Amino acid sequence: MKRLALIFALVLAPLLHGQVSAGDFEKEVADLVAGPQVTVIHFWAPWCPNCRAEMTPEGWAGFIQANPSVTVVFINIWHRGEDPKPRLQSAGLGGQPNLRLLTHPNPSRAAAERVNTFLGLPLTWLPSTWVYRDGKLRVAFNYGEIRFPVLQQMVDDARAPWSH
Repeated sequence: MKRLALIFALVLAPLLHGQVSAGDFEKEVADLVAGPQVTVIHFWAPWCPNCRAEMTPEGWAGFIQANPSVTVVFINIWHRGEDPKPRLQSAGLGGQPNLRLLTHPNPSRAAAERVNTFLGLPLTWLPSTWVYRDGKLRVAFNYGEIRFPVLQQMVDDARAPWSH
């Protein structure tokens, strides 16, 4: 009986509460980056000082507005269950048609439990920003705040033909 209760707690309870598995979550993101468009994946957390430093009008909100053909996906990770909406709304983020706001189902920030790979790639720092096109990673910024002119150049480069 205890084993049945444990199976229910670990497997069925998340399904009943509408939570997705980490694998299903990654598949959703993999589907988003698979298309021919340029997609920017941005890993962040509301508690992260470097992430908050990017949340200026000329930061993410300006980049998203200037690039309507680029899909930008914010993935809230290592979030300890903290609601990201207030931080995003204060930065003018949330209503843009080319912005997707996702929260990873694993909230842990503890090193032994947290997400440390995503789509088969290492994920070791926040914020981290990855640029995809055609399902292929074109460039990854894995340590710290993004410089938006540099990100713009990488997005422009990702739009260009790439034969190798």
